[in-house]
Amino acid sequence: MTAGAQDLTRPDGSPLRVLVVDDEVNIAELIAMALRFEGWEVTMAHSGSKAVSAAKETSPDAIVLDWMLPDFDGLEVLRRVRSTQPVVPVLFLTAKDAVEDRVAGLTAGGDDYVTKPFSLEELVARLRGLMRRAGATRVEEHSVIRVGDLSMDEDSREVHRAGDEIMLTATEFELLRYLMRNPRRVLSKAQILDRVWSYDFGGQANVVELYISYLRKKIDAGRKPMIHTMRGAGYVLKAAE
Repeated sequence: MTAGAQDLTRPDGSPLRVLVVDDEVNIAELIAMALRFEGWEVTMAHSGSKAVSAAKETSPDAIVLDWMLPDFDGLEVLRRVRSTQPVVPVLFLTAKDAVEDRVAGLTAGGDDYVTKPFSLEELVARLRGLMRRAGATRVEEHSVIRVGDLSMDEDSREVHRAGDEIMLTATEFELLRYLMRNPRRVLSKAQILDRVWSYDFGGQANVVELYISYLRKKIDAGRKPMIHTMRGAGYVLKAAE
């Protein structure tokens, strides 16, 4: 097990469960070997239908999902899995090199992607980041962030506004946490890309706009807005007036 891998476990200390989906058996086995070296429990599937079944059976903590599969594509797998497990982090594997295709995966609800051919080190690092964002760590201290009537419990991953619980995906949670840790501070798209995704999309800052819109629908819908656009500068979160 690599240094630091033990900080990523289930709350009871058991290994994290990862579902690896790729129709190329050799690639799936190579990824599985690298993840098992991290100390994680790995299940493999080589088609979309088997991936959906495996997700139901194992309730994985994260999914490594190939874009192209023999029966239906990874986007359809994501849709079906998210219907029953709405917040499981998903890392796309894609051979497509167009930025538009990568953003399409994120638009559909994926949390991150790596482009084939990829290094195992990069894949593991990206997956570890997703799992941390999803709360797959043993937390020592209780921490609640509050801005106005919005609260975030970083231990339980629960978010409430005016007493109403708000369900967020791993990426939405991380984005909101960044905003809440910097209340009344204007954050640029570049800063948000660097903090939440740890890299940019070749100038495709529209992924930030997309996730800001997701948050607004969940945080601000039917309420006085807290997330504001500062034209030409970025975004700011502040207590509703």
